[in-house]
Amino acid sequence: MYRGRERVFSGAPNGVLVAEASDLAPGQALDVGCGEGADAIWLARRGWRVTAVDLSRTALQRAAATAGPELAGRVAWTRADLTVTPLPAGAFDLVSIQYFPLPRRPGDAVLRRLLAAVAPGGTLLFGSHDPADLSARPGFDPAEYYRHDEIAGLLDDDWAVLVNETRPRTAPAPEGTRHTRDTVLRAQRAPVLGDNGHRRTEGR
Repeated sequence: MYRGRERVFSGAPNGVLVAEASDLAPGQALDVGCGEGADAIWLARRGWRVTAVDLSRTALQRAAATAGPELAGRVAWTRADLTVTPLPAGAFDLVSIQYFPLPRRPGDAVLRRLLAAVAPGGTLLFGSHDPADLSARPGFDPAEYYRHDEIAGLLDDDWAVLVNETRPRTAPAPEGTRHTRDTVLRAQRAPVLGDNGHRRTEGR
């Protein structure tokens, strides 16, 4: 997909990320399926340290070139398949999954690894196209991927669901598509209780 075009995406960060993460204190972030890097770059410029992961070497090279030397050391451009690659538990204050088709797996193994990667007090942010705007095509069946409400239903009492809704897109639909609405899940993992009973986040 990336080799065949000079640029695939607009270069602007995803609207769901901007709307939901602007009020978060910077920390460690995981950008799942970072593509050409707009989200990771936006986060890094706001003070986050970002692990930006994608399967495409071309996309990662393009993202790193766009970020330039000013963000050196703030973004780790990482080639990996997160459906099979282990993640460090409790390592990220933000796990951002924007328009990444997260496939269902037996026992929800892939999803549970991503959930476990969220640090105490951290945020899971899942943005996707409204399933009503999607249709099956050769090689892609929307029914094989998680929806925001399904993920919310798998969260236990350790999580507080802050947003779980469908909303109009803040940006025009990608060329050749009819995506007019986004689905958004924002959930916060409970902080750790300190010795005095007050909630705290673990030092990282």
